[in-house]
Amino acid sequence: MTTHTLYPLLLESHLLIKVWGGRKLASVLNKSLPTDEPYGEAWELHDQCTIANGDYAGQKLGDLLKQFPQAIIGKPYDASVGFPLLVKFIHAEDWLSVQVHPNDEQAAELEGEPRGKTEAWIILHAEPDSKLVMGITPNTSREAVAHAIGTNTLEPLLVYTTVKAGDILFMHANTIHAIGPGIVLYEVQQSSDTTYRLYDWGRMDLDGKPRPLHIEKGVKVSNLVSLPTITHVSLDGDNAPMIESDFFSTLFYSVSADKPASLDTEGKTFHGITNIAGDLTIHADGKAYPLGLGKTALIPAVVGAYTVLGEGKMLVSW
Repeated sequence: MTTHTLYPLLLESHLLIKVWGGRKLASVLNKSLPTDEPYGEAWELHDQCTIANGDYAGQKLGDLLKQFPQAIIGKPYDASVGFPLLVKFIHAEDWLSVQVHPNDEQAAELEGEPRGKTEAWIILHAEPDSKLVMGITPNTSREAVAHAIGTNTLEPLLVYTTVKAGDILFMHANTIHAIGPGIVLYEVQQSSDTTYRLYDWGRMDLDGKPRPLHIEKGVKVSNLVSLPTITHVSLDGDNAPMIESDFFSTLFYSVSADKPASLDTEGKTFHGITNIAGDLTIHADGKAYPLGLGKTALIPAVVGAYTVLGEGKMLVSW
């Protein structure tokens, strides 16, 4: 097949059971959770996600990317190292571990990986007084952090912040962070799963054993000087930029009968569209592609102009 056969690709979620997870992926985002176990993550856009519609249904995105690298991902990107972004939903019913990720250079040096992990969170739902960890008290020494981890006294050094729906936290690699209970968020990140767990609240995993820590590497790559800033966009408001960075950008769209969203990849890059409220339909090349609540679609770069109709809200990342 030739590249002009590419179309908006509807993607199947990959659900992950986590010791800190719960059930809000179902109640907030309409995910069908197959068992009664605690679900913490739904991976929406990544190499291993399965295409759910059209000629390529059943194929993995990463396999299709090998067939049509530039047509899917756009010319500025190196498809040989896989899809550049990972988009997921996270629900925390309990604290996630306190963790940190390396930057590109550190990931290459320490892990032999092609990229590090800069990420951003967009809060979709937060119970009253829900909190995050957004760093360590600035100018704490690496020795003091390592000592606090070893003696289970890290918590007084953590910097907490209360969050609400619409809050946005952009975190460069090297930012120490943790998600707290009662939060459902959208995460967009460089496609990397390299995580250094610094502290796990003395918790056991689902198998009854403590989860491993990565103290030496984690402390080595941690930013102990500055904290990220939190911005806010009303999820009840008009279209607005959420994130603009060298790694990825995300826009918020509010779609209604009298306000469709007209977008264009211009052949330059892909768009990842995620429905966070309501019922939407993507229209491209004279065809319609329904996108229900909690669903994600990949618009290949080659698709060009398309329109989203319906009544709902969406995030578009590239």
